[in-house]
Amino acid sequence: MALMECSCFSESLGLSVTFNAILPQPTSRQIGMSGAAAAGDPAVLYLLHGMSDDHTIWCRRTSIERYVAPLALAVIMPNVHRSSYTDMKHGNKYWTFVSEELPQLVNRFFRVSAAREDTFVAGLSMGGYGSFKLALRQPERFAAAASLSGGLFRDDFAKIEDPARREEIANTFGAYSEFQGSDNDLMHLAAGLAKSKGPRPKLFQCCGTEDFLYAANLRFRDHARSLGLELTYEEGPGKHEWGFWDKWIQRVLEWLPVKKAEG
Repeated sequence: MALMECSCFSESLGLSVTFNAILPQPTSRQIGMSGAAAAGDPAVLYLLHGMSDDHTIWCRRTSIERYVAPLALAVIMPNVHRSSYTDMKHGNKYWTFVSEELPQLVNRFFRVSAAREDTFVAGLSMGGYGSFKLALRQPERFAAAASLSGGLFRDDFAKIEDPARREEIANTFGAYSEFQGSDNDLMHLAAGLAKSKGPRPKLFQCCGTEDFLYAANLRFRDHARSLGLELTYEEGPGKHEWGFWDKWIQRVLEWLPVKKAEG
């Protein structure tokens, strides 16, 4: 595998950005790891970080490079700060960046497949929200999406006790009345996808049973199932922490419909 840090300029954000990329490399002489090659352009997984992290975190906290080596899967890890993968009410256009500009940059810089059946997205916490938002808003682009301990459901912002956090959410989404039923509301997006006649991405959702987001994850699970969406839900012991995510990203990679790589 090749690990690269790419720094470039974002037109949609009006500033320089950095993202990490893991690219497949067929190898046989590395000690403890061998890499595989795709028959054609490799499939790509957009792997999203949580609220307190950045584009480096998946490589620092998990063995993601080792896990994807036999799959011949490219992995793109962008940095969106605390934006919730959203065109912010008072801030920058991170949804436009991650949904439109980033894939254009990736396809310009690297040899990866642009086919829907080879394009996936996954993320943890805030990144789980971003992952499902990408798949639900762009079902024609993503074949599968996975959320690990995702922040998938939002109650009325006024119920949040911390005033600084309330202000941050308002700066991101606007008032709750603006969020509810909008293209930032996953419940609304899921209902819209269920009514559409177009392609539907496969969804995978997991959460630790001791996670503070567990109840919210169950609410989204039940909602998606009531709509008839193709959702695989799994859970196990765990809190909102990297021991859980390092284990479950391996399960996500097993679940993804990645074509078999060459040896």
